[in-house]
Amino acid sequence: MTNQHNNEAKLMQLSAFDAIKTKLVKPNQTAWNDYTQHEFVAKLANGSLDSQSFRHYLQQDYLFLKQYARAYALAVYKSDSIADMLPNLACLTGLIENEIQLHINYCRDWDIRVQQLDELEEGVATVAYTRFVLDTGQAGDLTDLLVALAPCALGYAQIGFSLNQDVNTLKKGNPYLDWIETYASEEFIQSAIAQMAHLERLLAQLPDDSPRWAKLSRIFSTATRMEAAFWQQGLDVNEG
Repeated sequence: MTNQHNNEAKLMQLSAFDAIKTKLVKPNQTAWNDYTQHEFVAKLANGSLDSQSFRHYLQQDYLFLKQYARAYALAVYKSDSIADMLPNLACLTGLIENEIQLHINYCRDWDIRVQQLDELEEGVATVAYTRFVLDTGQAGDLTDLLVALAPCALGYAQIGFSLNQDVNTLKKGNPYLDWIETYASEEFIQSAIAQMAHLERLLAQLPDDSPRWAKLSRIFSTATRMEAAFWQQGLDVNEG
């Protein structure tokens, strides 16, 4: 009963951000569904994803995480107050000290040598997505940047939580169960919630009729579509 209550609490927290939900996700629901319900995700859930697709994803995701960390360093720079710096610094520190190291260990489990990772060539989708985020942050303000970053943290938390709770997800013998459980973990979900809470506070400062919402919605839409393209990049590695 305790686990059920904990799961319900997590779900409520992930869904509690009104501005993010109504102003960013809802207007881009089709793109959001294409991302969070992508074929790559479905194949992770049922264990049918080709191992080469997953290995390619792991390699590209390492390169993505390096740029993602740079984006949070930029978020610290873009912050006007210590109050805004602190959550971005926490994300940056967590990425470098925890998530990237966890990812390196995960790569080892899949026989991907650490020495190879920094020598890998970035895929087109990796370049497009990460440079879009960094360019958005450089050209805009902190809110623009955090909106561009939001689909990653929120989407992975939603995907991890949903797959872990879904009775149709293959648990026994699924080679991707560790990945699912990583993004369904209390640590990751709480980190995502903290990131969304910071963004929600910034968004709350904008009037409902502000023309800024149209721009922010476009940023969110583009980043979300690029998340789907990142999944697709993994599937396409086996084409031909």
